[in-house]
Amino acid sequence: MREILESAFRRALEGASPRELTLRGLPEERPALVLAVGKAALSMLDAARSRFPGVPWLATPPAAGGAGARSAPPGGDGTAGGAAGEVLPGSHPLPDERSVLAANRVLEAARRLEAGDLLLLLVSGGGSALWCAPSCLDLDAKRRLTVHLQRAGADIGELNTVRRHLSLIKGGGLLAATKARVLSLLLSDVPGDAPWDVASGPGVADPTTFEDALEVLRRYPGEPTAAAAECFRRGARGELPETVKPGSAVDARSDARVVGTSRTLLTEAAGYLERHLGVQVIELHHDLGGEASELARRHARLAASVLAGEDARPILPLVAADPPYVAWRLRRLERSRPVALISAGEATVTVRGAGRGGRNQEFALAFALELHRLAPGANVWALSAGSDGVDGTSDAAGAFVTPDTLERAAALGLDAEAMLADNDSAGFFAALGDQLVTGPTGHNLNDLRVVLLPPAP
Repeated sequence: MREILESAFRRALEGASPRELTLRGLPEERPALVLAVGKAALSMLDAARSRFPGVPWLATPPAAGGAGARSAPPGGDGTAGGAAGEVLPGSHPLPDERSVLAANRVLEAARRLEAGDLLLLLVSGGGSALWCAPSCLDLDAKRRLTVHLQRAGADIGELNTVRRHLSLIKGGGLLAATKARVLSLLLSDVPGDAPWDVASGPGVADPTTFEDALEVLRRYPGEPTAAAAECFRRGARGELPETVKPGSAVDARSDARVVGTSRTLLTEAAGYLERHLGVQVIELHHDLGGEASELARRHARLAASVLAGEDARPILPLVAADPPYVAWRLRRLERSRPVALISAGEATVTVRGAGRGGRNQEFALAFALELHRLAPGANVWALSAGSDGVDGTSDAAGAFVTPDTLERAAALGLDAEAMLADNDSAGFFAALGDQLVTGPTGHNLNDLRVVLLPPAP
């Protein structure tokens, strides 16, 4: 079963190749410049270089050792068909001076373009940290604010609303810096797939305001928010420029196309399980977020209901995009065959402890505990993993849950409840040897969760 789960994850990555998704979205028109940023920057760049040899380019992937890092452009040594190209690594998950340098370099390149030019902007998740052009706050203050909001449980939309209003490049800042038309091809890692949330929208208009950013800070109070709050109050009074707004003259030069989402990942995993393994797949939701531990408990409740042959309709509104359809599918399952419950999206973790891990391992540990409470001894396997290959503060992409996860943990003297409370899911699964370690994948289409249920006896 473990092999099946890992195979489904890896096949989903192969089927949702950033290079292939980008190739499908490339324009006919030859661009004057290609800019790429994010965890999939180099794969997306490879597609553009193959279609448009000789076009100058700049790319900002995570620096070596960072999440999603690759050390060299996929096509070679930094030149393509005689065109100058340069990899400008940035820092992730928090920006540093390299992120500032990269942002300044791409802004300079964009400013040199003319009104008739086309700028091709290739954007994937992680770009918010990789391109950093501080406005109002300095770099150190932005870093401390980001850490505070992440640990407090702010979701990516809230976090990016704040980031856009403290940046010269986000929220359409890159678009405003150039005279050229800007075509953004986006690989979305954000719930809802809003273009302005993917890498905080450097090439697209932003519908949020300084007041919206200030409201985010009110929800997550703390000392690191004070200076940012003053910036936002100044912006709300008109003392600082707003981000580029929809319908503006600047926005008229922008075109944005989402070429890949977590739905792509979910569809590929489902197809593999159905076609190659004969598993009955129930696709729950491609864009499921919320607190990781609570999301896990809901998945466990659904799994327990299916195992017991109970009516699952009460839990479906909390885990399914289309509850009536999923209920219909569940009623028609052939319980003589295995069933997979799958979802995708990005959860959050409110950090209260001092352990290591991320949203996927936190999900797996909370799932194991809740399933044991509801259906002790159930022959259920599960995997939760990030498509970028990195889960929070650990080196793992995620973790497996097996029917004997808690039994083996107890034999090792591990207190699963205490480790969950300490946010030490990575320590828990590392001790069991149940982490999925892939290394950076060059992907970033959110997380994949698969729960495998055995046939009915």
